[in-house]
Amino acid sequence: MAVLSDRDIKKRISEGSLVIDGADVNNITLASVDLRLGGRFKIFKTTQVTHIDTRDSIPADMMETIEKKESEPFILHPGEFVLGTTKEYVKMPDDLVGRLDGRSSLGRLGIVIHSTAGSVDPGFEGYLTLEIANISKVPVSIWPGTRVCRLTFDTLTSPSETPYNKRKESKYNKQLEPVASRIFLDK
Repeated sequence: MAVLSDRDIKKRISEGSLVIDGADVNNITLASVDLRLGGRFKIFKTTQVTHIDTRDSIPADMMETIEKKESEPFILHPGEFVLGTTKEYVKMPDDLVGRLDGRSSLGRLGIVIHSTAGSVDPGFEGYLTLEIANISKVPVSIWPGTRVCRLTFDTLTSPSETPYNKRKESKYNKQLEPVASRIFLDK
């Protein structure tokens, strides 16, 4: 596998084989694309939750969606976990896999941008759900529209035989907002 350079990322976008709707060309760096924080967040209503059973779906009333404008911060308190989303809509081709990394500048404040979902599969399409946590001891404001992560692209040795958008067990394709866990759909 080889990592795409800025030149190759721009070429793929201009050809239409890689789609990053809403991306700012100035956010294409040496070998990645910086993605920005969207304005929708999902939070658990912790006062109403006794536990989460991974074999059951998460009831709609267990989470609340909060919308913020770019002029409004989202205050992330110590120990708090929220689902956010990228401002950009991503459509991966069948021959690339993406790697999502949080920004070091946020990590130095104790903000983790993704807990486990660091890979974007070939064939995935949608806004990327971010698993955001504050592991510091002080509240931190995060602002919609700011760069929060980067997406790096690795080429596969050949296109995926069954990309994400063609797998019947795909749970998050074409997501338009932060999507809660669908682990209960695992077989």
